[in-house]
Amino acid sequence: MVGAAMAMDLAAEADLEVTVADRDADRLQTLAARFGVATVQADLGDPDRLRKLAGQADVILGALSSVIGLQSLQAVLEAGRDYVDISFMPEDPTTLHALAQERGACAVVDCGVAPGLSNMLCGFAAASMQPCEKLRIFVGGLPAERSWPYEYRAGFAPSDVIEEYVRPARQVENGKVVVYPALSGVERLEFPDLGTLEAFHTDGLRSLIQSLEVPDMQEKTMRYPGHAALMESFRETGLFSPKEIQLPSGDKVTPLEMTSTLMFPKWEFQPGEVDITVLRVQAQGVSQGRQIQWQWDLHDRMDPTTGFRSMSRTTAFPATAMARLLLSKKWHRPGVHPPEIPAQETGVMEEILTALKARGISIRKQEQTLE
Repeated sequence: MVGAAMAMDLAAEADLEVTVADRDADRLQTLAARFGVATVQADLGDPDRLRKLAGQADVILGALSSVIGLQSLQAVLEAGRDYVDISFMPEDPTTLHALAQERGACAVVDCGVAPGLSNMLCGFAAASMQPCEKLRIFVGGLPAERSWPYEYRAGFAPSDVIEEYVRPARQVENGKVVVYPALSGVERLEFPDLGTLEAFHTDGLRSLIQSLEVPDMQEKTMRYPGHAALMESFRETGLFSPKEIQLPSGDKVTPLEMTSTLMFPKWEFQPGEVDITVLRVQAQGVSQGRQIQWQWDLHDRMDPTTGFRSMSRTTAFPATAMARLLLSKKWHRPGVHPPEIPAQETGVMEEILTALKARGISIRKQEQTLE
C-alpha cells in the first residue's frame, strides 16, 4: 500500500532509475506496467538477498513489515547504502548507529506520517523555540464514511494497528517518562470538516523521548468516537493475547490469531472506498520573547486520480522527500537517525513541506499568542 506510492512518486522523475523488489510476482508486474519501474522478485526476509540488492542502488527505501525491520536495516547498512525506512520496527534502530557510521551510510527511520512527519514538526519546533516547553501529537487514519460495526478500516498492516492497542504508551510529563495503558486518556477534538474525533494514548513518541529535551510530550491516536472503548473491551477479554489457550474441545488456539482471522477482513478498504488522514501537531514555548503555540493541521483524502489512499500518500511522500535530500546531499550525516534530527537543520523542514505541497498534501500552520 505504501511501497507502490513510493515507486510512483520516484519514477515520475526522469533522472531517477527505480527498481522495486518484492516476493509477489503479480504485484511487480502491475507496478512495472503502470509506472515503468524495473522489478526484481526476491524474498526480502532473506538478509543476504537484500544486502546484495542494496549494493546495486544509491539509496534504498524500505516499506517492509515491522517484524523484519531491524534485520533489513542492518543488511542495507552492511552494504554501505543510505536508507529511508517506514517499517515501525519494535526494536531500537539506533543500536545500528555505529555500523552506519563505520560504513559511511545515512539511515532515516520511522520516516512516514506519524511517526515521521510528526517527528519532523516536533524537531523543527524544538530547534526554533527558546525553549520548547510542550509538544502534542494527534493522528488518525480513517474511512471517510463511518460503517458498523467498527467504523474503521486499516490503512496499514492490521497487526500493527492491534499492537498500538496493547503496547503501554510512554508519555513525558514534567521531564519524566510516565506510562499509561494504551487506549486510555480518551478526549474529544473538533475538526471543522470532520466533526468530533476521539483521541487516546498510544506509544507513538518513540525516539522523541530520547532525542528532544522537551519537558512535556504526548502522542495520541484518533478514531471515531466509541472505538477506544470497543477495542479496550476486546483487549481486556483477552482477544488480543498472543498466548495459546486450550478450548473445552481440547483444541488449541491463539486468541490474537483467531481475532485477526475474523476481524481483519472487516477492516479492509473496499475498492473505491475513500480514506482520510488527520494529523495535528501542537508546540508551545517561547519565540522572540513571546509565549506562543504553533499548530500544524494536515487533512488529506484519497487521491481519485492515482487511486492511492491517503494513508499511503502521507506515509510514502515524507519518505521519498527525505530520500531526495539524501541523494542530493542537502542533508547527509552517517548514522541511524529519527526524522526529527534532520528537521532541526536549516532548510530541511521547508524542503519537506514544499515537496508535500507539490503532491497535494497541504499543511496549515497557525500561531497563537498565549497569556
